[in-house]
Amino acid sequence: MALSRVSTRHFVCLVLLLAITPFVLAQDVPTPKAEIFGGYSWYHPGGDLGTTKAPDMNKGWDGSFTWNFNRWLGVTAEMGGHYNEAINVHQFLFGPQLKYRTEQISPFVHALVGFSHVGPKVQPDDDVLTAAVGGGLDIEAHRYLSVRLFQADYIRTEYSSPGATENAWNGARLQGGLVLKLGAPPLEGPVSAACTVEPAAVMAGEPVRATVTPTGFLPKRVLSYSWTTTGGKTAGTAATTEIDTTGLAPGSYTVTAKVTDNGKGKHQQTASCNAAFTINEPPKRPPTISCAAGAQTVRAGDPVTITSTATSPDNRPLTYQYTATAGKITGTEATATLDTAGAPAGPINVTCQVSDDRGLTASGSTSVNVEVPPPPPAASKINSVYFPDTKRPARVDNAAKAVLDDVALRLQREADARAVVVGNGADTKRVKNLAAQRAVNTKAYLVDEKGIDPTRIELRKSTGTGDSADIWIVPTGASFTEPDTTAVDETAAKPKGRKARR
Repeated sequence: MALSRVSTRHFVCLVLLLAITPFVLAQDVPTPKAEIFGGYSWYHPGGDLGTTKAPDMNKGWDGSFTWNFNRWLGVTAEMGGHYNEAINVHQFLFGPQLKYRTEQISPFVHALVGFSHVGPKVQPDDDVLTAAVGGGLDIEAHRYLSVRLFQADYIRTEYSSPGATENAWNGARLQGGLVLKLGAPPLEGPVSAACTVEPAAVMAGEPVRATVTPTGFLPKRVLSYSWTTTGGKTAGTAATTEIDTTGLAPGSYTVTAKVTDNGKGKHQQTASCNAAFTINEPPKRPPTISCAAGAQTVRAGDPVTITSTATSPDNRPLTYQYTATAGKITGTEATATLDTAGAPAGPINVTCQVSDDRGLTASGSTSVNVEVPPPPPAASKINSVYFPDTKRPARVDNAAKAVLDDVALRLQREADARAVVVGNGADTKRVKNLAAQRAVNTKAYLVDEKGIDPTRIELRKSTGTGDSADIWIVPTGASFTEPDTTAVDETAAKPKGRKARR
């Protein structure tokens, strides 16, 4: 039958043929997220254009975009145009598509609805309802590209022109071109597996953990695992298994893993690997030891007893040896003595070592903290005040008061300490007993102005000739023993000039 006379019945038969093809060619292949078709389109309107038949359109194009929800179902949006000297037709259609995919061919059927813009050259343009039912066959050329061998559709167009004997077109459309596939999942490639064991060497009875790491399998495939071993027993069907080595003789053994995906037929992929583990001979067991000090803290010079507790799992004779980071340690039995005489303050680390007659050793450690008594308290000079006024050489001026204010704060903070004021200076014609007078005036400021208890301040004078008075702090338990100083008779030297002029 000529293409210009294609009937609706023949297109229905074609659609049914394409619809049952997937059930004959059932296979599992990757599905792209979207497909874009572009190519040539021939259109037979199958209706009247005025009083004559609408001519076939040999010039045409078509493009479509299909979004795939799964391996079977997608939705297609299509746009195409057909042209000749009498009429132009542009079609805009939308609807579902069913497609089955194999490695070589992918047949499909679809049902589309939309509208056509019909533009006769001698009549007004019109937009009319259009429906298409049909299907086609794609030849798989590449992961991202297919060749659409054909697409055949029955086209129902609700178009009627003036003078036409029929109120609609019942036509046919044939297309072919290229299909670009977007978001296609990865293709099946070579797969592999790597096996590891941890630990690689154990004693009989100790577990060995084996792990297989597969690579190259498709991400959506479900993997299953199986294990075999030349010695011991494996457990489980996961990617990790534990090998029971109970009763194995010393030597080397191999564990093998097999990984299989859930692909069907020739698409099912497998990989295997193996790893070796060793059962060691029972080792010679070394002794064990722990040691402890008789006292944790001692004063320098006190002795400390060090006691060791050692055993040999193989019941071998033992000998002992001791070392210390300070002091002197003696002894070759289970006890030793640490002499701390001359040791500095701080910890002394003691190492205890035990050996059996086969040369196998073990060591332990302990520590002793040595305390050195602190030095006795001593008096210390903290400051001096000066007397630069030549007319009144014993006057406590503002600079001296600032110094004495700090001394007063120190005495207030250290309530158990006392102060010693040592006056310096040689007598002059105008001032007799100058050193004592300076000491007295200094004390008077601390007592009268700063409220310091006078019994906490001792006054002394020196044989020096400087224009100053030295302030000493004497902590509890300390004594003031500076040479060349004598006590001041406070009954003979009275305070003078306590208020300084500004």
